Amino acid sequence: MTRVLVVWCPDWPATAVGVDAATAGAVVVQGQVAACTAAARAEGVRRGQRLRDAQRRCPELVVRERDPDAEGRLFETVVEAVAALTPRVEVVRPGLCAIPARGPARFYGGEEALRVLVQDAVVEAGHDCGSGVADGLFAAELAARAGQGGVVVPEGGAAAFLAPYPLSVLDRPELADLLRRLGIKTLGDFAALPSGHVAGRFGTDGALAHRMARGEEPRPLAPVKGTEDLTVRGDFDPPAEQSERVVFAAKRLAGELHETLAASGLACVRLEVAAGFADGRVLRRLWRHDGLSALAVAERVRWQLSAWQGGDSEDVWGGVTWLELAPDQLVPDEGRQEGLWGRTSVTDRIARAADRIQALLGHHGITRPVLVGGRGPGERVVRVPIGDLPPGGLPEGPWPGRVTGPAPAVVPAAPPDVELVDAAGEPVVVSARCEVSAPPAVLALRGSPAAITGWTGPWPADERWWDADRARRRARFQVTTDDGAAYLLAVEGGRWHIEGVYD
Repeated sequence: MTRVLVVWCPDWPATAVGVDAATAGAVVVQGQVAACTAAARAEGVRRGQRLRDAQRRCPELVVRERDPDAEGRLFETVVEAVAALTPRVEVVRPGLCAIPARGPARFYGGEEALRVLVQDAVVEAGHDCGSGVADGLFAAELAARAGQGGVVVPEGGAAAFLAPYPLSVLDRPELADLLRRLGIKTLGDFAALPSGHVAGRFGTDGALAHRMARGEEPRPLAPVKGTEDLTVRGDFDPPAEQSERVVFAAKRLAGELHETLAASGLACVRLEVAAGFADGRVLRRLWRHDGLSALAVAERVRWQLSAWQGGDSEDVWGGVTWLELAPDQLVPDEGRQEGLWGRTSVTDRIARAADRIQALLGHHGITRPVLVGGRGPGERVVRVPIGDLPPGGLPEGPWPGRVTGPAPAVVPAAPPDVELVDAAGEPVVVSARCEVSAPPAVLALRGSPAAITGWTGPWPADERWWDADRARRRARFQVTTDDGAAYLLAVEGGRWHIEGVYD
């Protein structure tokens, strides 16, 4: 088993947009909390919450939109601090990097000495962090989060270290929910199940999670020995003094590399990006590459160049003379990515136009809707950047409490609050037994009342009742008004809002 040291910077998305740990702040994506600070968590804010739920728990919450470019660019300062002590730093994602621990530990006097030295280097660079050493990347990441700044897990002790952790650390919510309903609450309980039974019941994803729970690598470390050098290289004559030119070349090179690997039935799980400068410098960086598209590779090259430039300027000092993309670890390809627009063929003209717009607006500049499971209309569609893999298929039902078709024509991004009252002017409420206090008579939106001509419901939804932090109780109604409009309403916590508008 490979000994790994992981450096973890807490709440990195918040740090990247300038929200410090002492401020109650949250970073949001499409109205949901993607990350929050320690001060916000102390007020009950949690990742995955709707923004309005987070603000109800913490009215003074500082809200910022997530900035992936800033995360990658700022994290280069952390990577450079670690790389000054040991080469071949692997960036797992912005906020988390890893190095092989055996060689550096022998050089610096042991794993604990190495862990403290790396942690001090990152703190001196201006960022709080934890560092941990363990067998494998997953256990090392949890070791970095443990204690007051991280721990060293003894060799061979990963399974015992992981055993008390809850299933939520696997970052597979649906699998964790199912296991909890089966009475399995910790990684130790999950690891005790026979591997063959887990694979047969939960499939490939469950088998990978089971390996992680047992302290093993999520996939067997069996890199394919290539019979030829698969490195792709681009030269710049004259040297490229604008980062945009290098980013476009990176996108083209990544596309060539993906085509070559696909023709050989291989997939790259770790990629090395190297750039040579006119002054003779050669700067290298390792990136975890599970499922990254050519555009995502180009985005990471942009992060590197922005960090090396030392700011937001587009000038690359001295100019870039060459760029190389080298697959560092190859494994047999176990899947195939869909085309840009689903399974249909795409003309070169459309692909080039999409690439150009995405390069101008960023990786998330063009997205496509992907149907997923859910009860509310706003929960059943997520937007995935062009070139990225969709987040799994459509989960099987039955999704009790979901309103059947036809689907609303308009789903507000921020559902507006409304008032629903009965004929006596009293607010309509729904009891815990889903009993309506009185037939709704008037719907008031932004102070403009409209008489209700027809209604049906409620459709109750008691979601995640087993999890106190994520539990939700709500009920939905369909109503029509005398002005010819039709709405899908939802009541939650005694407050009514519009989830959808019918055409």
